[in-house]
Amino acid sequence: MKSESRIHARNYVAGLASAGRYHFSSSDAQEALGVSPDAAKLALNRLAKQGLVASPARGFYVIVPPEYRSLGCLPADQFIPELMKRLGQTYYMGLLSAAQYHGAAHHRPQEAQVMVAKSRRPIVAGAVRAAFIVRKEIAQVAVQPFNTPRGTVLVSTPETTAVDVVGYSHHVGGLDQVATILGELAETLDPGKLVTAARTAPVPWAQRLGYLLERVDAVDQAAPLKSYVRAHARQTAALLPTASHDGAPRDEGWKLLVNAEVEAEL
Repeated sequence: MKSESRIHARNYVAGLASAGRYHFSSSDAQEALGVSPDAAKLALNRLAKQGLVASPARGFYVIVPPEYRSLGCLPADQFIPELMKRLGQTYYMGLLSAAQYHGAAHHRPQEAQVMVAKSRRPIVAGAVRAAFIVRKEIAQVAVQPFNTPRGTVLVSTPETTAVDVVGYSHHVGGLDQVATILGELAETLDPGKLVTAARTAPVPWAQRLGYLLERVDAVDQAAPLKSYVRAHARQTAALLPTASHDGAPRDEGWKLLVNAEVEAEL
């Protein structure tokens, strides 16, 4: 029975791939094979040891085509959309992962960065890593689809990416890296859309973003944002919230205490 189950499992996976399907659940496999949950799990474990499938999340499997066998899994952006769909969760690829899509990845991210509505444990599957970062107001955040070899993935727009890298600077390597990304994104930023994106985040993020945009000579892109800050900033913010701002110079235009030196790697 075990041998028969193994043969059927391999044929099942091959049939899915030939139909262009690269994701399935353990219950999908169990039903197709007509075996018990334990027998299905055993058969899938055998295929995983052979590198034919991987399981980046409990009960969720991906088929690993030959070009990704060295990774031991599909790249994250090729299975995250289906995983989030099955979980019924809102998501988008953000931060350094989004910057890559917009041609602004000065440093290649070591893990996929996925913005979600509620916390979730990171994924490790073969050499593939994915971190989940909680983003408030995620339903209001502007995203756009990009094609992948396995479908489409949602990615933050350039404007959303600019806002997020400032707000989550500790996830992208600090303010120098943020400034580098902003300098590379600058030409793609729509000033009006930048204000709309800023409305989904705390006002201090906009204060820091505007200052950093001016630092990378994106003055025109930052101009409408400055009007937004003047109308909505109720208090002075610190450029680097975690550092002391005693004696720090004040930027009146952005209501910002400049308590850190920032150098973009451009």
